[in-house]
Amino acid sequence: MSDDDSDGSVGLVETQTARLFSAEKPLALASGATVGPVDVAYETYGTLAPDRSNVIYICHALTGDAHAAGWHEGDRRPGWWDNLIGPGRPLDTDRFFIVSSNILGGCRGTTGPGSTNPATGEAYGMEFPLLDMADFVTVHRALLAHLGIPHLLIALGGSLGGMQVLEWSLTYPHDMSHAVIIAASSRLTAQNIAFSAVARRAITDDPNFAGGRYAAEGTNPDVGLSIARMMAHITYMSEDALTAKFGRNAQIEGADPGFGIDFAVESYLDHQGQVFLERFDALSYLYLSRVMDYFDPFSRPDPLARVVADPVRYLLLSFDTDWRFSTAHTLRILAHVERAGLPVTFRELRSPYGHDSFLLVDPAYHATLRAFVDRAGEVR
Repeated sequence: MSDDDSDGSVGLVETQTARLFSAEKPLALASGATVGPVDVAYETYGTLAPDRSNVIYICHALTGDAHAAGWHEGDRRPGWWDNLIGPGRPLDTDRFFIVSSNILGGCRGTTGPGSTNPATGEAYGMEFPLLDMADFVTVHRALLAHLGIPHLLIALGGSLGGMQVLEWSLTYPHDMSHAVIIAASSRLTAQNIAFSAVARRAITDDPNFAGGRYAAEGTNPDVGLSIARMMAHITYMSEDALTAKFGRNAQIEGADPGFGIDFAVESYLDHQGQVFLERFDALSYLYLSRVMDYFDPFSRPDPLARVVADPVRYLLLSFDTDWRFSTAHTLRILAHVERAGLPVTFRELRSPYGHDSFLLVDPAYHATLRAFVDRAGEVR
């Protein structure tokens, strides 16, 4: 990692890879299946305190990766949470040491269904075992052990990242002092499962999916994956945001009506779908989205027993125009946490941008995060 630059970014960063499990000592999954070897991609920002007490762990959303801040050599595109991470920013790298990793099942440096199966020499494809939220946490904990970090000041994530933080805080509360859960859910609604089901069907029904063996066949389900991304992107934005950005504007003024890209919003969605093909794998989309469908931690017997015995301080945030993971999802988490008598702060933030708000610059959102993180840093 390089020195921070003057605009508040952490500057040039490098993604690192750690082998956390081997073929001889594989990762045991919640299902009972095993996977090995398991490599994990991660980045770090800031300086680790001598007593290792200043660590913040970032858990990413469905299509995120380890590259949360700064930029890579030859590519000035910032990390997906660059507006939050850096010197003087809410996650201040002058004070905190931040770890961001790509989750198990991903396709950006961490072992997943697109990785080589050592038993066959080809990509796992659909032979990769189904995953559970607990498996993500197991790998996060293994990375911390690899880095020699015994305890987190804060675990923090949005959307699927927030779900990972919730699972982690409930099962291993002694790992952290604080948990920040943003625009997330403890149990998807039928509507949410339906959106993901349609996205997955678009992928699997693409002829080039080839039963998940598209890598071996030299094909890729580009049409299905781009459609899945287009539909998902609609759910990440509010109607007001789409209206303000595009309205009913024509893509080409005066063009004859047809079934092509006639409206500006159609062009935008088409672009989002095409760009997605450059950075994400269809199998990872299937596997990671399915984990979200089955996540329901409060349905377990006595789900808060461990965290009640070893309390974690929570910050729960939602956005008023987020209809994918509405405030009702966060209130459900809040109700469980409050009934258990755990310390918790909840805020519903006003934002016109829908679910995507957790990724964007918003003064109230950033101020709320900064205040909580600063307070956590003062009492560590």
